[in-house]
Amino acid sequence: MSESKAVAKYGLDNIKVYNSKFADSHYGIFDVMPEDKPKTHMKVICAGEEELVVGMHVIGRGADEMMQGFGVAIKMGATKADLDSCIAIHPTASEELVTMGTWGTSAQVSGAKVSPLNGASAPEPTIRLSKI
Repeated sequence: MSESKAVAKYGLDNIKVYNSKFADSHYGIFDVMPEDKPKTHMKVICAGEEELVVGMHVIGRGADEMMQGFGVAIKMGATKADLDSCIAIHPTASEELVTMGTWGTSAQVSGAKVSPLNGASAPEPTIRLSKI
């Protein structure tokens, strides 16, 4: 969802937007001035007190690969705290999506059926017992 659609749907006071613009670390080895390196732009749009992620935008190298996984997380009800609880894979551009803003200041609310926050155990699958 775009920022303008989120504001129209939830109201300006209920939206928090995180933005980032940076030169991807892929370009770090190139002998080019930092201001001349291609930039990556990222935006995470959250709604409500729990900061439910309702929109995410990425423009830059590898955006297509990043968005596939984050799209699943958004459809599953990810919150900003869920993103914050992920371990950032370094060096990647996608680490920015899980480190935006001041870490840990979002409401500690998870959109997951089993919360991964605060060191909780991962969910276990339901196992069928074999009939012998």
